[in-house]
Amino acid sequence: MKDLHLICNAHIDPVWLWDMEEGISAAISTFRMAAVFCEEYDGLVFNHNEALIYHWIEEMEPALFARIRKLVKEGKWHIMGGWYLQPDCNMPSGESFIRQMESGREYFLEKFGEAPSTAINFDPFGHSRGLVQLMAKAGYDSYLFCRPGQGNCPLPADDFIWVGFDGSRIAAHRADTYGTLMGEAGKTVEEWMDRQRSRPEGEQPAVGCVLWGVGNHGGGPSRADLEALRELKERTEDWNLVHSTPEAYFAARSEAAKKAGITEPVVEKDLNYWAVGCYTSQIRIKQKHRELEGELCVTEKMLSQAALRGLLIYPYEELKEAQEALMFCEFHDVLPGSSIQEVEEGGLRILDHGLEIVHRWKQRAFFALLSGEEKAQEGEYPILIYNPHPFPVEGIFQGEFQLANQNWTDSYALPVLSQNGEVLESQVEKESCNMNLDWRKRVTFRAVLQPACMNRFSARIQMVDKKPERAQVSGDDSFVFANDRIRVKINPQTGYLDSYCVDGTEYLREGAFRLAVMKTDCDPWGMNRCSYREEIGSFHLMDEKEGSRYSGTLNERHAGEGCLIPSVRIIEDGPVRRVIEAVFGYGNSQAYIRYYLPAKGTKVKTEVRVNWAEKGAFLKLELPTALIPAAALAETAYGVMEHECDGREKVFHRWCGLFDESAGKALTVINKGNYGVDFLEGTMRISLLHSAVYAAHPIGDRPLLVQDRFLPYIDQGERIFEFEMNAGDCRERREYITREAICFQEAPMAVPAFPSGEAEGKEAPEGVVCVDDPAVVLSALRRGKKENEFLLRLFESTGQERKACVSVPVLHAQCQVVMHPFEVKTLKLSADGKTLEECGIFGE
Repeated sequence: MKDLHLICNAHIDPVWLWDMEEGISAAISTFRMAAVFCEEYDGLVFNHNEALIYHWIEEMEPALFARIRKLVKEGKWHIMGGWYLQPDCNMPSGESFIRQMESGREYFLEKFGEAPSTAINFDPFGHSRGLVQLMAKAGYDSYLFCRPGQGNCPLPADDFIWVGFDGSRIAAHRADTYGTLMGEAGKTVEEWMDRQRSRPEGEQPAVGCVLWGVGNHGGGPSRADLEALRELKERTEDWNLVHSTPEAYFAARSEAAKKAGITEPVVEKDLNYWAVGCYTSQIRIKQKHRELEGELCVTEKMLSQAALRGLLIYPYEELKEAQEALMFCEFHDVLPGSSIQEVEEGGLRILDHGLEIVHRWKQRAFFALLSGEEKAQEGEYPILIYNPHPFPVEGIFQGEFQLANQNWTDSYALPVLSQNGEVLESQVEKESCNMNLDWRKRVTFRAVLQPACMNRFSARIQMVDKKPERAQVSGDDSFVFANDRIRVKINPQTGYLDSYCVDGTEYLREGAFRLAVMKTDCDPWGMNRCSYREEIGSFHLMDEKEGSRYSGTLNERHAGEGCLIPSVRIIEDGPVRRVIEAVFGYGNSQAYIRYYLPAKGTKVKTEVRVNWAEKGAFLKLELPTALIPAAALAETAYGVMEHECDGREKVFHRWCGLFDESAGKALTVINKGNYGVDFLEGTMRISLLHSAVYAAHPIGDRPLLVQDRFLPYIDQGERIFEFEMNAGDCRERREYITREAICFQEAPMAVPAFPSGEAEGKEAPEGVVCVDDPAVVLSALRRGKKENEFLLRLFESTGQERKACVSVPVLHAQCQVVMHPFEVKTLKLSADGKTLEECGIFGE
């Protein structure tokens, strides 16, 4: 007889169609009954993962937790998976996945002495290929999942070897489902056996696996199901039904394949696509998630650098609370936006809680790192910028400060910026407040920040007759801007970008950054579709009256107040950059786009602010490029995916781009908090908003909605998006794009500060950490489990073997590393700098 491994479990969503309190209640009652059945039925093994759920039990019902610990020791309860929870497996960063695994591993080892070797993600809607390397390095040899099915993700078999970007391999199994309905476990198992019997003899599996137990709101095993399975076991002659665990199934499968001389098929791709609407639904959750990911990483870097300088003690325990906020909101019904509105609001509150913790520690790190700076001289307004990155960062930076006294004269106080006595090109731009008084100053300047150290700039005030005026629009009826490398043309009739020429090569076709409105079926998952390409309209440039009303310069409620202004206008201009703003409308919605055009360099930043009031619509930002044909590449978790240019919705992280290898040219776009994109015929369309209804789930032929009252739709209101476009040599783009994306997400921290000068006379401190290869990025720098150890996470971002020198000048430590294509490598640094060496992914 062949063994059929029955894996009893209970899928428990902490939140989804219910709030957290109901989720806790469902978890407690499910675990309570599972413990009863494990104690009563010989041979039954209950499997459950997710450290968060166990922590709830430990906290809310400690007596039950003690029973579970006893059952685990007796082998009647199996710690499954071992992650913090089942996150979305497409959108979190590689470092977030490591946090999920590390946090769960620590908890289960501490409380149960268990470290599972099979990772479990039954319910997430797709799986990034970047997971493979991370799971393998975290001690996992196998992966059990359910979605997407064969119709959405064709695979050669449900049992296969999954290969990561770096060549890592783990055994994987796609199950039909993660559970059964109440009282139908026996029926489900019998149907599974019948399907296997109907297959040709050579194609029947030598070992099988069926997941059972009531799930989706808890439940687990029932007495009726246990009795039905007992009866089925007694009368089945060709399958031996065994209550089992995922690890036992994979071990038996491996042994059976070895005996039969079977080589399992190999899959070298991500496991997608299903529920493509989830890459965009509830964009506020996604943006705050990305923000907390970035802020947590940059704060850890700054705190580590301050601790290595001996300026503070790293707050290891305090940061755990912020990390748990991040991990909870990566749950596969929170981050994808498939939950009810109450869960969305709760998720935003939790993310804000994490951000507040991180921001306070970031402040402490900054002011600790400020020590040693000289006291400000008479008339000096210091602007201090800390660059946390292990390489020089060149770009445009800003500092806003208060004049020592209000200027009530007719003259204008013009800041002049310098560094080390050398005057820098700078310009004054509108400050955040709207005080009609010469008092607050926002100065914008271009500079190069030295790596991993404090960079100081000095502003001094020069009194001039009047504020510098902005440039006038060129006379060729277009907004044309050029520097020594780029030429940009903004169409005054449409407000969109008609040309982006870099080093003499055109990279765009007309109408770039168009806001295109697509049709959606109001399902936040997008379960029954693979794209959003049916256009129903687009934003148009407002006329002067409409645009002035939206901008607030025209107030028709009070006769004679306000004025008309052009709908495409220059709002900032100077020796550093020009900023052009255009205002648009569509239906009941409005938007502006600001184009930030640099006086030097090739990067064009855009800000899009949309006041969205459309229901049942999907908004995309369209970039038609001149790169046809070209390969579509996009960042994923510690990897880069090449996507088909087929118009299907794809998931990506901080950057996407089109790369024409034959011509050696590429165009890339970095974002802050977007995850959906499609590619077709040289055009990228980045997804901005998906105004579906909350948690509307297609069910057979039933209507999606039964509506007899007002229903709230997702993402109504004002939303802000930021992008950075760059173009040039194909190889250069591949080497630098991930580094640029990190800097865009983890921006250096600028503060107008007046140092105490207590450490004057000391030599300026060196950078804490440096990495000399642009393609080898320092994705994380944080304290290890021990107080005197710090972990440096490196990632090779181009898919080419590289050699890099990692140095810690402040401790006189250095290490040469060889990075294989897309390899993630962890180094352990002692606080005294005596050792800098490779270690396991968790620092072991």
